[in-house]
Amino acid sequence: MIISASRRTDIPSYYSEWFFRRLKENYVLVRNPFNPHQVSKISLSPEVVDGIVFWTKNPAPMLSRLAELENYHYYFQFTLTPYGQEIEKNLPSKKEIIIPSFQRLSEEIGKERVVWRYDPIFFNEIYTLDCHCRCFEVLAAELAQYTQHCTVSFLDLYRNTKRNVKQYGMRQVLPAEQMELLGRFAEIAKPYHICIDTCAEVGDFSQFGIMPAQCIDRERLERIGQFRLDIGKDKNQRSSCGCVESIDIGAYNTCKNGCAYCYANYNSAAVGDNFRSHHPLSPLLFGEITEADCVREREAKSFADRQMSLFE
Repeated sequence: MIISASRRTDIPSYYSEWFFRRLKENYVLVRNPFNPHQVSKISLSPEVVDGIVFWTKNPAPMLSRLAELENYHYYFQFTLTPYGQEIEKNLPSKKEIIIPSFQRLSEEIGKERVVWRYDPIFFNEIYTLDCHCRCFEVLAAELAQYTQHCTVSFLDLYRNTKRNVKQYGMRQVLPAEQMELLGRFAEIAKPYHICIDTCAEVGDFSQFGIMPAQCIDRERLERIGQFRLDIGKDKNQRSSCGCVESIDIGAYNTCKNGCAYCYANYNSAAVGDNFRSHHPLSPLLFGEITEADCVREREAKSFADRQMSLFE
């Protein structure tokens, strides 16, 4: 099985101590987001975990502990955008902290295992099409030696994000604008040898060499692990999503990044309460098991053929 850590929150940035404790104890407890009293016990044994996909905007807290991942196959989905603190409120300096962290992470684990995400893309009075192109080139120049891929996506206005983005004049990018922007991105990326793909977008950008991404990527994990994975598309994601099956161990309303466009935080008071109830020693990301909870062990199995090398 593949572990997603996590689409719902930034585990590397805020919960890395908890995560490494979970690896040592070989399991994690995860509440069902639609029925919180249903709790799954999920094995984190290297024998059944085929790979871990980390999602983060700032992996700096993990960088000194990467050796603790030596028994696992993993890679990072690393979001790095040009947005300032008016949009991404709690992120540290991108110039002083985040870009150097991206570079150091790549130096430690290799550029195959660090995917740059430039998403979500929106327009407003500041972040125009031309602004995005200028910023994309600046970032591409900084990251060219440290990654092979850049995954982009455009802002989706979920019900819980509409009220947040309104005050910033953020709007969705129209189809014709998407086409122009990605055409220009493709030209910018070419001399830097960065391949661009798209996350869960319905538009066809193949004329620019831009194809749909698999963010939870079977082929990438096969290359990293030197095995084959017999695993299918994740049926719990949108039809336009190319990801394969994974189990997410995060929780909504727990990320402290404070991004205005975030779909995973929809109650700021709950974010504060949940963060305060987090304990690194707990098997849950936040809170405790109560008498009302039903804990069940989830079936865990590897989908890897570890006897077969991809190069045989």
